[in-house]
Amino acid sequence: MKTINIGLIGFGTVGSGLAEVLLSQKERLVQRSGLTLRLAKVADIMISELPPQFADTELTNDAKALINDPEIDIVVELIGGIEPAKTFVMDAIAAGKHVVTANKALLSQEGKEIFAAAAVQGVEVGFEASVGGGIPLIKSLKEGLVANRIQSIMGIMNGTANYILTRMTDEGVPFDEVLKDAQKLGFAEADPTYDVEGIDTAHKLAILMTIAYGMNITHNEIATEGITEVEPVDIEFAREFGCCIKLLAISRNHGDHVEARVHPTMVPHSHMLASISGAYNGIHFSGDMVGNVLLYGLGAGKLPTGSAVAADIMDIARNISSGSVGRVPSLSYLSEEIKEIGITPMEELSCPWYFRITARDEPGVLAAIAGILSKHKISIESVMQKGRQEGGPVSIVLTTHTAGESDIHAALGEINALDMVSAPTVKIRMLDEGDEADS
Repeated sequence: MKTINIGLIGFGTVGSGLAEVLLSQKERLVQRSGLTLRLAKVADIMISELPPQFADTELTNDAKALINDPEIDIVVELIGGIEPAKTFVMDAIAAGKHVVTANKALLSQEGKEIFAAAAVQGVEVGFEASVGGGIPLIKSLKEGLVANRIQSIMGIMNGTANYILTRMTDEGVPFDEVLKDAQKLGFAEADPTYDVEGIDTAHKLAILMTIAYGMNITHNEIATEGITEVEPVDIEFAREFGCCIKLLAISRNHGDHVEARVHPTMVPHSHMLASISGAYNGIHFSGDMVGNVLLYGLGAGKLPTGSAVAADIMDIARNISSGSVGRVPSLSYLSEEIKEIGITPMEELSCPWYFRITARDEPGVLAAIAGILSKHKISIESVMQKGRQEGGPVSIVLTTHTAGESDIHAALGEINALDMVSAPTVKIRMLDEGDEADS
């Protein structure tokens, strides 16, 4: 029986999870491949010994020695970040090693160089675990949906943000309080910026767009807003409109240009994504042949992510064994077919909107606001006022029909400048009817 030797760089949460998966599923993996997947060596500078069940695995603090070991067939990078992760990945490729990584930040920023180097060297790069944890998103796009023109991608891709919004929705708890609980429970990092500001989601969307559309894109090209400004009152108003608030990644394919954005969105309760709660992820694809597809599951965690890494290792091991390395292009499209496709400017997009305007409770306020919206050709769908108190501010809540980003920003600039408006207007985009897919 052929043995595939694996070198693992990083024995943290995901690295140790991978090791557990390979050990606990050893017999099943043999039954499905006829191969022995052996964790031969681990490189980590933070630990002095491996758990006793991995007594047959060599531990080193020298990642380069692992990479240059002629016995290692596949190098797995699970340390995260850009450097030294990029150096290790590029060195492994240069040494003719196949690579598996879960590093979404690295791939969304440096993927073009990494995949180009792998193509030259004739080695494979697996990255299933970089998006959606244990959900087989990458394989679905690369293989399961290969006969489709992907028309749109929409998804909840960050479990931390979704957990926070779910708690705020179910319990009416403010953002800061839920975030502290999430950190205590291990759902959020000590520095949660990437999660709550949408950056982590933008990394993942960039990777999915690359595969779905055959394009070069980095996360820096994706318009990104986080959830830190969402308040329980907005969640309650959303409920009254038959919606919930989710941090969504959204992309639509217009052929010669594509949308790419991450922001809080009011999602109708009838939509597939509305039911995705807690730390779970859900990603919705629309294909011209298959229609609507929703993939759902744990988007992070030691064993789910370890499972995804193991799936990549198995794919590469099978290809090595059968002499079919490169059978499926790493990015689904052949390298010469990866194109430069324009990103639709945000100011050219349009959708329905939710506004919460804080203003003095006096005659003429609503008329003034309506006049400004009319001036900018923004049509009001509904109006709601709550919190009336003599001489104090009230919340005037409006939803609009579809309106352009540039018109909205111009109108809100004028509304916020009114003397009777006492705080910046809260604005949240809403999914329009064309995005409402019944489950």
